Amino acid sequence: MALSYEMGPIRPPSEASSLLLRLTRNCTWNKCAFCHAYKGKTFSRRSVDEIKQDIDTVTEMCRAIRKISRERGYGGTINRELLVDIYESGDFQLFQIASWLCHGGRTVFFQDANSLVMKTADLVAILKHLKKCLPSVERVTSYARSGTLLHKSVDELIELKQAGLNRIHVGMESGCDEVLKFIDKGVTARQHIDAGRRVKSAGISLSEYVLLGLGGRKWSREHYIDTAGVLNAINPDFIRLRSLIVIQGTPLEQKMLQGEFEEQTEEDVVRGERLMIEHLHGIQSNLISDHSLNLLEEVNGRLPEDKPAMLAAIDRFLALPEEEKQNYILGKRWLMYRRLDDMSDRSRYLRVQEAVDKLKQEGKLNDTVLLLKGQVV
Repeated sequence: MALSYEMGPIRPPSEASSLLLRLTRNCTWNKCAFCHAYKGKTFSRRSVDEIKQDIDTVTEMCRAIRKISRERGYGGTINRELLVDIYESGDFQLFQIASWLCHGGRTVFFQDANSLVMKTADLVAILKHLKKCLPSVERVTSYARSGTLLHKSVDELIELKQAGLNRIHVGMESGCDEVLKFIDKGVTARQHIDAGRRVKSAGISLSEYVLLGLGGRKWSREHYIDTAGVLNAINPDFIRLRSLIVIQGTPLEQKMLQGEFEEQTEEDVVRGERLMIEHLHGIQSNLISDHSLNLLEEVNGRLPEDKPAMLAAIDRFLALPEEEKQNYILGKRWLMYRRLDDMSDRSRYLRVQEAVDKLKQEGKLNDTVLLLKGQVV
C-alpha cells in the first residue's frame, strides 16, 4: 500500500516548490464575498498527532525515494531521470515529494487558509517535530488572518519564530474600510495595521496581498490610496498583487447582478495600480506581481529604489494607442503574452490582432476577455 498524507487545495504561487502540510481544513472565516475556495465547506482543526503522523509519512517517503535512487544507479541523488521514473509510476504524492527534494527540500507551507488559529503550543510542537524529522527545512510559512494574529501576543509570535516559522502570508485585500465592510472581510484597516506590525515586531517575514480592482467603480480611488496608507503603516517585507475576477456563485457575483458592484475596466485597474504605487512612501518592501491574472506581470521591484521603474512600466502600457492596448489585453488573457515586450513578436501580434478584429466585429471582445480571464482562476 502506497504511503500518503493529507494535502489541502491551495497555496501561494511563491510556495510552488514547497512541501505542503495540512494543519487545518478550509477557512475559519469563509465569508469574503470574492472568494470561492472554501464555500460550502466546514472549517476544522487537525490534531497534533495527525499532523505529526503526516510529517513521519513524508520522512518515510523521502527515505523511499532515496532508496529508489540508489537502486537505479543514481547514488541517492534526486535528478530529472528519477523524477520521470517516479512520475511514470503514477504515485502523485511520491512525485511531489521527489520534486520537493529535487528543489533542495528547504521550504514548507502550512495549509489551509488560517493555520495560525491553532494554539501556539501545538504549532510549536509541530514545528519542532518537522525540524527534527526533516532537518533540511530552512523556511516554514503559513497563511493567517489579521483577526487571528491579533489573538497572538508578540511573545507568542516570537516563540513561533524561534521554533521555525519564518513567514506569514496575510490576505489584506484592501486598506479601505468601506471596501473591507462591503466584501465582508471581517477586519478593519486599523486591525490590518496592528496585526501586520505585530508580525514584524516578532521578526517574522510578512507578505501582504492586495486585490487590484476590489473597490470596483464606486471606490476606485479610495481602495488604492487607503491601501497604500495601510501598507505604509505596516512596512511589510512583501506586497503581492492579485487581480480581481468575479467568480460565478460567489456573494460578490450576486452583488454585481443586483447592481451593488461594478467592475473596473482592465485599463482602470492598471491606473489604480499606478495610483497605489505612487502613494507608497517610507517603506522598504518588495512589490511583486507574481500571478498570471495580473495584466502587467513586469511590475516588480524593491521600494523605494525601483518605484520609478515600476511606474514607467505602467505608463508604457497606458501610453499605448487604443488598438495596441486591446491587442495586449486579449493576448495576455489568451496566454499569448506574459509581458509587454512579447508584443514585439510580429507573428504573435498579428495572430492576436486578427482575433481582436474578429471579436470586435462580432461585438464579443469584452466578453471574451472576461471569459479567458476567468479560466485562469
